[in-house]
Amino acid sequence: MDRAFAFPHFSDAWLLHADADVVVVDKPTGVPTQAADADRPDDVVARLRASSERGYLGVHQRLDRDTSGVLLMTARKEANAGIAAAFEGRTVRKRYVACVTGWSAKAAKVTLTDRLLPGENGRMRVAGPKERGGLEAVSHVTVLGRTAERTMVEIVLETGRTHQARVQLAHAGAPIAGDRLYWGAPASRLMLHASELALPDGRRWVAKTPEELEGWLARGDLGAGIYDDVPALARALAQAARVRYGLGHADWGERATTAFRLVNEAGDALPHLAVDVYGGHLVAQLYDDESGPWRDVTRRDRVLDALAALGFDGVYLKVRPKQANTLVDTRREDLAPKAPVRGAAAPERLVVHEEGIPYVVRLGDGLSTGIFLDQRANRRRVRELAAGGSVVNLFSYTCAFSVAAAVGGAWRTISVDASVAALERGRENMREAGVLDGAEHVFVAEDAFAWLARHAKDKDKNKKNEARHDLVLLDPPSYSSTKKRRFVADHDYPELAALALGSLRPGGKLLACTNHRGISKARFRKMLFDAVRKAGKEAASIKDTPEPLDFPPAIGSESHLKSAIVTLTS
Repeated sequence: MDRAFAFPHFSDAWLLHADADVVVVDKPTGVPTQAADADRPDDVVARLRASSERGYLGVHQRLDRDTSGVLLMTARKEANAGIAAAFEGRTVRKRYVACVTGWSAKAAKVTLTDRLLPGENGRMRVAGPKERGGLEAVSHVTVLGRTAERTMVEIVLETGRTHQARVQLAHAGAPIAGDRLYWGAPASRLMLHASELALPDGRRWVAKTPEELEGWLARGDLGAGIYDDVPALARALAQAARVRYGLGHADWGERATTAFRLVNEAGDALPHLAVDVYGGHLVAQLYDDESGPWRDVTRRDRVLDALAALGFDGVYLKVRPKQANTLVDTRREDLAPKAPVRGAAAPERLVVHEEGIPYVVRLGDGLSTGIFLDQRANRRRVRELAAGGSVVNLFSYTCAFSVAAAVGGAWRTISVDASVAALERGRENMREAGVLDGAEHVFVAEDAFAWLARHAKDKDKNKKNEARHDLVLLDPPSYSSTKKRRFVADHDYPELAALALGSLRPGGKLLACTNHRGISKARFRKMLFDAVRKAGKEAASIKDTPEPLDFPPAIGSESHLKSAIVTLTS
């Protein structure tokens, strides 16, 4: 496949103007003006350079990653002084267009004047009348159109503060649609667009209002109806690819990553659909529910055709059951066809990389491929925590966590899973990564509850000391059943976590995870506090881990994956 086609560096359609002094682009949503990770540059400057022979580019303004519109850069250092003076002197005219809900002002034009202070979780906030400090923010808001409860407004910024339009409109009771930070209404993107930038010398550039904003004003959020709108579907897929640009270009040396999530359901404005990248192939997962969005075969074909058009070598299909706890034959041909439904087949045994570590996957082997991609960041944490330690991986499946621990320098790993076949796949992963030899790696085909209980009852002092581990990894399925017991995370997680904590040495760590969608972050933390108490331990800290960047939740929802690191007192 051609990654530059699937994840383009830059499009000529983004370029508004270029001369010896300045370059002006219509930055699309999903592209940052400054890369969050310097080792994986995905910002507009890096992407422009990757697609051309441009050298120096100086950035004098910032647009949030999810804000589209006019962005000006200097093309030579000699042009910096005049441009910088214009921005600092507030003589640059900046006009935005936004779509909001809740706008109640009767006047056609309103001026918002506030003082802004840093808030929590990356937000800004409006200072209260008795609070001191803060930076003055002035925005002039004009109504452009209304449909039902939805309003399109023009915003002229007199000042240029962080998140200015977003926080001021939210404070006025009219958050911008699609704004995750400031509680916006559901939308396919952040409905904020920098439509005009004018310099004091008369130079002026305008970027057309995107179709997504016009469409949202007219119809609101499409929901599953997006699969009946071919242009909207194509825009959503292109937007998802832009956001994953840093992952999509795998040539990052030791940190090569060729497997990640491309589309995460409603978090990418494509409800009931998840799409994963495995090297040159895609795996599309259709989630059924009471609304039955995929009972329409033409919808399925429309989505699969759109995915095939992205330029990957082939597309595999997985149809997920209606209920998460529904037990089905995972190798049923109607749920998980062995052959790709579009394009060419992948090798039966496909090796993908995650931050330089190889893993073996099988795309046509039932509903599961052999690795859970949402745990990539946690595997990095395991790799960093494992050096010189004894690591236990419970519900290990194909032992991806064990591989990460071994690569990180663990002197021993113990992988526990009830499935002998999964453990054999784990040995295969260890061999592929070159870490099966040279350290103690144990594979135990046993129920995790039984293994933990057996070790807890060991009264022999030497054996008990040896069984106390530095790091325990706990990522059980939401529902499972063995000959001896049934596990339901909603009820049984605290008991399981308490047993796992009992196998740790003083100062040891538990990485606890659940993907049960019915368990909130707050409740999961309470479960872990209960587990610490039940185990008779003391916790030095319980720290939540951030949600994976390629698994954004739907607006107003939490990530399906909740995980935390529990550190015991020494």
